[in-house]
Amino acid sequence: MKKIRGIIPPMVTPLIGEEELDREGTTRLIEHMIAGGVHALFLLGSTGEAQSLSYKLRYEFVELVLKQVAGRVPVWVGITDTSMAESLRLAEHAKQCGAEALVAASPYYFAPSQQELIEYFTALADAVPLPLYLYNMPSMVKVFLDPKTVTRLADHPNIVGLKDSSCNIAYFKTLLHLLGKREDFSLYVGAEQMTGECVLMGGDGGVNGGANMFPELYVEMFRAAETGNIVRMHELQERIMQVATTIYTVGKYDSSAIKGIKSALSLMGICNDHLAQPYRKFERPERQQIREALEALGVQCVG
Repeated sequence: MKKIRGIIPPMVTPLIGEEELDREGTTRLIEHMIAGGVHALFLLGSTGEAQSLSYKLRYEFVELVLKQVAGRVPVWVGITDTSMAESLRLAEHAKQCGAEALVAASPYYFAPSQQELIEYFTALADAVPLPLYLYNMPSMVKVFLDPKTVTRLADHPNIVGLKDSSCNIAYFKTLLHLLGKREDFSLYVGAEQMTGECVLMGGDGGVNGGANMFPELYVEMFRAAETGNIVRMHELQERIMQVATTIYTVGKYDSSAIKGIKSALSLMGICNDHLAQPYRKFERPERQQIREALEALGVQCVG
């Protein structure tokens, strides 16, 4: 599988109700990101509220997105679940719809040991019909994928990379030391506050939620880092920090970043801002804070 270098937005799932997709908003969001130059799309990750969605909605969303994308960029589908059987069913559906790859975090609830993780991901990679990316998300699944575990799993012919959302630059640098020279294994960072630096160190790109809103910004920042234009990279990274410290920090919620992104997309006229249960979209005055943050970034709000 060809290595992808660049920005892969973890796409939000536009909703207008608990069991209804915002189909028109989904189409607008896809076109907005593709026009912004993103290198792939990642569906049903944390930013996509995957674990809050019914299986019906997950399947419907995968089919809708892949039909709209129509092969213009690669699409990855998240299959994280506490049930391997459900992960495999969604993986098969993703393949049938035209996805290029799959992404899986560790099963959550009881925290597995490193040996159990090796056995689990090996079995999953053996069974899925598409290449598999590992997803290190310790804040949500209660366990780190240890660098030694990742190194062992990287030898599996169907495990092709890892997205790290630990926000731990020492961890990411360790992975680069162990695996960064391999052409058959990719390393991406989720924390957009450190994407530029991670690309400079040798990372393959960013899986950055802010690229839902501002794809051109993140793509340009990646290109500056990739080409070693450090001055320009830092200029753009400062703007990304402005996004992170305003839009992602409204209210005292663990879900503030997702609420902020969806609220911003709504104010930009792209898609609805409904969140799946048990979460709720921003109302006044929080929505007003998002409006002010967008205006400070030079964005004209239409919603």
